[in-house]
Parts: sequence; C-alpha cells; structure tokens
Amino acid sequence: MNNTHSSFVMLLALGVLSLAGAPPAAAQVDTSQWKCERCPYPKAGAAQLQGAADGGLILVKGRTRSLGDWTGLDGEKAYALLGGELSYRGAGGYFADATAAELGTDARSLEASSGRAGLYALRLGYAEIPRRHAEGALTPFLGSGGNVLTLPAGYPAATTASMPLGASLRPAAMDLEHSRLDLGAAFTGQARWTYRVDVRRDTREGTRPTSGSFFSTAAQLPAPVDEVTDQLQASATYVAPAWHFAVGYLLSRFDNGNDSLTWSNPFNPVAGGTTGRLSLAPDNRFQQVSASGGWQVLPVLRASAELALGQGTQNMALLPATLNTSLAGVAALPAASLDGQVDTFNASVKLTATPLPDLRLTGSWARDVRDNQTPVRAWQQVSTDMFVGAARSNTPFDITQDRFKFAADYRAPSSLPGHWRFAGGLDWDQKERSFQEVVTTRETTVWGRAGAQPLEGLSVGINAAWARRDASTYGVAFWFPTVNNPAMRKLNLAERERMKFGAQVEWAASDKLTVSLGGEFADDDYPDTTLGLKDARTEALNLALAFNVSEDTQIQAYAAGERVRSRQAGSQVFAAPDWSGTVKDRFELAGLSIRHAAIPDKLELGGELSTSRAKGDVAVQTGLLEPDYPSVTTHRDTARLWASFKLADNLWLNGSWSYESVSTSNWALDGVAAGTVFNLLAFGNLPPRYHVNMVRASVRYRF
Repeated sequence: MNNTHSSFVMLLALGVLSLAGAPPAAAQVDTSQWKCERCPYPKAGAAQLQGAADGGLILVKGRTRSLGDWTGLDGEKAYALLGGELSYRGAGGYFADATAAELGTDARSLEASSGRAGLYALRLGYAEIPRRHAEGALTPFLGSGGNVLTLPAGYPAATTASMPLGASLRPAAMDLEHSRLDLGAAFTGQARWTYRVDVRRDTREGTRPTSGSFFSTAAQLPAPVDEVTDQLQASATYVAPAWHFAVGYLLSRFDNGNDSLTWSNPFNPVAGGTTGRLSLAPDNRFQQVSASGGWQVLPVLRASAELALGQGTQNMALLPATLNTSLAGVAALPAASLDGQVDTFNASVKLTATPLPDLRLTGSWARDVRDNQTPVRAWQQVSTDMFVGAARSNTPFDITQDRFKFAADYRAPSSLPGHWRFAGGLDWDQKERSFQEVVTTRETTVWGRAGAQPLEGLSVGINAAWARRDASTYGVAFWFPTVNNPAMRKLNLAERERMKFGAQVEWAASDKLTVSLGGEFADDDYPDTTLGLKDARTEALNLALAFNVSEDTQIQAYAAGERVRSRQAGSQVFAAPDWSGTVKDRFELAGLSIRHAAIPDKLELGGELSTSRAKGDVAVQTGLLEPDYPSVTTHRDTARLWASFKLADNLWLNGSWSYESVSTSNWALDGVAAGTVFNLLAFGNLPPRYHVNMVRASVRYRF
C-alpha cells in the first residue's frame, strides 16, 4: 500500500508542476550527464549485458528436520549462499535471461530463457525440492530405502514389550528429494500461427512413511520412493482480428521403480502370516487432445468454447493376492493386469455481452465426464494375509457433471454519488453418479456483491451467497461389502444449505495511513441428515494497517483470526443416534514489519515480527461423561532483522538475522514411542518442536 501512496504523491507533484508551468531556462536542470543504471532496454542499435551476482553464507544454529522441509536447511552448519541474475539484450530483438537462487542448499533453482522477440523463445528451468518427513523416526527394519524390509535377531515377538527395541532401533531418515526439469519452446510462424512445446520431468527419490498390518497388529514402515513423472504439452494457436483458435496435446506418464514393498512380520504370525506385501503406486498414462477458440460475433458479443478428450490407462502386472502359502482356497487371479481405462470428456461454451457501456452479461455451460471402461471381474478377497473371503467385483465408477452459470456486472454512472458497482449471478451444478448411494445431486447458488466509494479515500464492499443442494433418493451402494445404517448420509452426497457473507472496508485516512478491515461468515446446514455431519460454521476477521511515517520509514501491521466449528452424530448399534462429536478449530496470526532508510540511498534497515497460533479440540459424547481429547496446538513465532548497505554504485552488502520458534502438541504423536502400544510398532516420531537462529551475509555485485 505504501507503493500506491508513493505513486499518488508523485502524480500529485507532477500535476502541481504542470499547473505552475515550466521553470525558466536558467533554472532548468542539466540532465546530459545523467545515467540510467537499471534501464530494462538497451539503447537503439546497441547491445546490453547486465546482471547481478550474490555470494555469501547462511549460518544455522539449531538442528531440526522440520525446518529443512522445503528449504534444505536441516543441519546445524554453514551453507553457501550463491545466486544471481543475468540479462542480455541485443540487436534484432535478441534476448537472454538467467536467474539462479539458493545454489548452496538442497533447495536450489535455476531458470533461463533466450530467443528473439516476435520470432521464437526457448526456456529452461531446474529446481530441487527437499522434503523431510517423520522427525525423530526410529525403526528396527533393515533395508530402509529398498523394497524388501527384514528384521534383526529377536523378532518376531508377541507384543512390542517383548521385542528387543532397545538394541535394534535405528534412525529412519524419511527424506524425499524432488527434482524438476522444465524445457519449453515457442515459435511464431507465418500467417498468424504460434507453436509451443513444453516438457517437464519430475523425479522423486528417497523414502516416505507408510504402514502395514496383520489382523490386529500393525507396523509403520519406511517405503521406498523411486518415481518419475514425464509430461509433454504441445499446442498451435491461430489469431485473427475477430477470432482465434488453438489445438493442443497433453501426455503425462508416471513410472515407479518399485512395484511393491515386502516386509517381515515383527509380531508372532497368526495363520502363517510371516511376510506381507504392499503394492505401491502403479505405472500409468494419461493423454488428452484439446481444441479451443473465440469469436467476436458482434462488437458487443463474444463467444468462446473449449473441448478436450482424454484417456487414462493403467496396465501394471498384478501382485499375487497373498504371500501366505498356508492359506487354503485362494483362487487364481482372473487376469494378469487390471487393464484399467478411464475416458474423459470436457466441454464448455461461454458468451459475454455488453448491451450497455456499463453492463456486462456472462453465461456459460460446462460438462465434465469420467467414463470408467475398466473390465469388471470377480476378485478373490484375502484380508490381512490371514482370511479368505468371498469374491468381489471391481466397480467402474462414472460421473457426469454439468455446470450452468449466469452473471451480470453493472457499474453505476459516474454522475451518481458513491461510485457504486454491482454484480450478481446464478450457478447451477448437477452431478450424475453410478454405483453410489445417490445417483443425482443438484446444487443452485445465488450470489451477489456490491462495492462503493461513499467518501474520498473510503471504499466498502459486501458479498453474499446462498446455495441449496438437493439429492435424489438416498439408497444403498451395493458395491460396498456391508450395508450402511440407512440413516447415514455422506457429506458430499447429503442435502445441504449453505450461506456466506463477507464485508471489506478500506480507508485511506491520510496520505500516510491506510486501514483495511474485513470479515467473513459461512454456515453449512444438513437438514435431512440424521447420522453424519450435521452442520459447520466458519467465522473470520482480518485487519491490516500501512503507515508511512516519512519518505524514509514505512510500517505495516496485520492481524487475522478464524474459527471453524462442526458437529456430527453417529450410532454405535446400527440404529438411532447415540453419540455426538464436535470439532472446534481456531487460528490466529499477527505481524509487524518496518522499513527505514537510515542513510538515504546508502543504508536500509528493516525488521519483521510474526506470531501464529492454531488450536484444535475434539469432543465425543456417548452419555458416559467421557473427557474431551487433548487439544492439538501449534505455536509459531518468528523475528527477522535485515540491513542493506551500498558500498559503491554497483556493490551492496546484505545481512540478516532471523529466529524461528515452533512448538506443537499432538496427542496422536506425543508419548507414542515404538513400544508404547502393545500391538503397534510405531516410528515414535515427534511433532515439530524447535528453536532456530539463522544468519545470512552476502555481497551483491551488479554489472
């Protein structure tokens, strides 16, 4: 907001000067020796190379894997701070740009582009994204990172208390390294054609947490990750004065280097279940062809349309139903692979009309179809490698969604006070499903918003929406192995009424102070639900201040809060409701920042403070006076001081100190060690708790 005020003050000053007239010639400033150090374009006929290089160190005090998630700064050590940018502009519209950031960490990135304006452009991008899971995880399994997990001597055992955990537990590093490579090219051909090709490869390697079970016992397992996702997009676009169209092709391919995870049962086997196997994400493909276009039918009427046909396939070889050879009656698989196929259809049409200069009307229709063509076969059921059940058939779920939208936007004439603007509309959404409890749901939404400027520097806005979702007769999904309570309603299928309200006020109290205040309220009610989610309510409030103390000092502050409450009912005896549950979540955050030019054009100082609080409470009541679950909380506090000192016209010294404190409590993790639960071999990982100091020091050289 301070930038807005700075621009306003500059425009005002220029306006005053223009009214006053040009100064006399003797008083005019000689600009012949002025030099533009950061002009984005070179002088006519001259090539220009400019850029900047950053070099320095990041010192981290306080070791925590949680901080390293996404940043790679999970070690108590020094990291090289390397980066920069480069820009070249040459004759004939040739250009080349490159940027690099965080090259000394595991979150490094690089982007580059080159080409000739109006003819072609080439693009390259590379990034690494470190993920850190399950801080403090321990496991006795050997072979972490591979797809076969074994156990040391002393296993199996009857319970976790009988296992030699003290001697066999070792750290399980749940690290996932994600790298992304982007390549792209765009060419402008003859006769208004433009062609574009983009290729992306995402590679994920490492381990992530999963779990496996045998009847009443379970273990958390380090699952291997060796995944590659390749994506190709190609398009051709034709643009004419009154119309345009484009055709495109998309190919996405996922390959997993591990088809399964095999692990030894750490508990005494029942019915011969000594070894288990989990299937991992299977290889799959998706491809799609698309076409889109737009036509300026009349000066006041524009039409556009899109069409896409896609197909997803999955044909991996199936694993055996069980590794337990002692089980009798296990039938052979009916096929060697799933032969999975899902066809997709997406189409939309949109009309935009401006019958009056201040009135715009928009209408649209869209259809999305998911048609599952996977063959239906009967598959032998084997539960937890111990029990053989009746055969069940896979269910090819289909869904068709139609959406109609109509909206009007009207700006009141400027001659009327208040500068009013109104918008409103009607949305209609219908979904047809197969093999589910509800065949058809229809949701109608009516919405509106209004904005005005009743006073100079004061703007207000309000918005409201009401929605009603109706459902066809709620039945029983026969594909489900057991019948649900007939009073049960799933929240995405049940009839629902929804209301939303919001308001926002922005006040430029002076040329130095701006205040923004807003709030939102939403209420969901499920009037016909006896068992399931009954209602949910959200309330939110936000406040922001921007204060320009002077041209050299700016202060910004903000605060926000949100409350979410939901209530549900259930039955323990397949009858009327006999228990209820309530979830209450609360979120609060606040922050303050200041920027000060201690020595104008020489030394800039700044600081930031932020704090956030989150709390979740769950209560379940069955009439037995049970205590509530312990609260789940997260506290996060940060502080940062920074300085930038200009050593020379093209040399800056930058430094910062930051502090971050995170404290969480989670009853599902707190105190749950590897052997705490007698029939669960857990990782014993901890919720994030840490205090970290970071110092950054670097030099930036611009040329």
